Amino acid sequence: MKSNHWIPEIFYEDSEDGLTSKIPFINVPVDEEMPTLLYMFESRETGEIEPGPEGEELPVVEMTLHQFVDMEALKRKLSADEYDNVRFALGLESLAAASKKGSSITDQIRKNISVD
Repeated sequence: MKSNHWIPEIFYEDSEDGLTSKIPFINVPVDEEMPTLLYMFESRETGEIEPGPEGEELPVVEMTLHQFVDMEALKRKLSADEYDNVRFALGLESLAAASKKGSSITDQIRKNISVD
């Protein structure tokens, strides 16, 4: 039962030892779905100053709207070549190359923690 009124909040853990290792996360309610697209404003001071309502100096801020997409949503809808092209545009390796490296890392971790 997806609601049009639910607004996701982005959270951060303070500790690197936490569950998400300082990667932001969204708590998704049981009756909602993870958004496939997030909009986020970038706020950046320009270095200029303008007078505020009381005559105080306030920094001029530029706001730029950005969109962030869930790569899993793209993976489900695009062909393998199209998905790899998106990955390349983002500076990532092809999915096959990344998966191979990930498997190698996982294998090494298993070797390191195995007890003989």
